Parts: sequence; C-alpha cells; structure tokens
Amino acid sequence: MEHPGPQYTQNGKAPINPALRKPRILLAACGSVAAIKFAKICECFSDWAEVKAVATPASLRFIDIASLPKNVDLYTDEYEWSCWEKVGDKVLHIELSRWADLIVIAPLSANTLAKIAGGISDNLLTCVVRAWDYSKPMFIATGMNTFTWRNPFTEKHLMSVDELGVCFIPGGDAMAEPSEIHSTVRLFLESRPLPLN
Repeated sequence: MEHPGPQYTQNGKAPINPALRKPRILLAACGSVAAIKFAKICECFSDWAEVKAVATPASLRFIDIASLPKNVDLYTDEYEWSCWEKVGDKVLHIELSRWADLIVIAPLSANTLAKIAGGISDNLLTCVVRAWDYSKPMFIATGMNTFTWRNPFTEKHLMSVDELGVCFIPGGDAMAEPSEIHSTVRLFLESRPLPLN
C-alpha cells in the first residue's frame, strides 16, 4: 500500500517466496473493556500469519499499544484519508479489505455490531467491513455487558450479520477468550485453506 506508515508502525519482515506466503489476517478491536485482551489476540495470530490491526477510537481507551507484537501494524481513523489527495489515489479501507484474506473483529461492541447490521460506515473499521468481499471469511467475537447482550436488538443484529455469512465465535455477553478465538480461526483455515497467491 502506498500510504504513510500507520500511527503505530512496527514493521515486520515480508515472506521471501510469495507463493508460500503466510495468511494475511486483519484483526480489529472496538470500544469494549474486552479490548484489554487485544494485544494477546494479536500475539496469537502474529506467530504464524501476517497481521495488520485496526482499532476504533473507543477501543484505544483499553488497548495497551506498547504491548502489541512488534510485527503488527496498527491503523486508526486518522490514517483513513491521510494518503488521499486526489481522485485515483488509494484509500486505506479499500487497501486493507483487499490485502486481508480474512478479518477477525474481537471484541465487537454492540455499537459497531449495530452499524455493521445497518450498513453504516463512519470509521475506518466499518468502512473496511462495508467494502469487504464476503466470499472471504469474517469472524466476530462480541464483547458487551449483560444488559446490552440481552437486549432484543443484539439478537436481531446478529441475525443480520449471519445472513452475510459472518462467523460468530460465541462467548455470551463476555468476549470469547483469545485462545478460543485463535483456535476457531486456525481450525477453520486448516479445514478450508485460503488461496494464498
């Protein structure tokens, strides 16, 4: 991608042989207290995949940026239009949605779940989701308080994203543990390998 480095760039090494490249996984965090576990999620995936991360403004209240793995680039809303100057220039959310083989949103807040279900795209993450090619996998792991989880809108919104083919990693009102999120995605990839070319 031809754009300035992300806000918290920590460059990793690119694979030498593109035919044998690692899976490209986009991880995203929303504004939920469960985002305190986002660094652990990034760590689980960055051991075996190329990882880029997207954080909503609200999630940055909970993420310890210094604890993110060194080979993970973190993108925030500030960089959505920083590389765009004229028609024809690349747009970050389009480039990220093209780059990724799959996306994992964990935690997914009630607010962002509602936005996705309604097709709203008002930040970097929801713009990536709006531009997403749903022939590629998308996984979500919700994180919200019990009252919000039990609200009838939550079930309605989960049904809406299910119609898009989104894979829900259950944890109830609490987000599934990072190890469970990781193993669910890893098992999925082992059963249905991605076209890595």
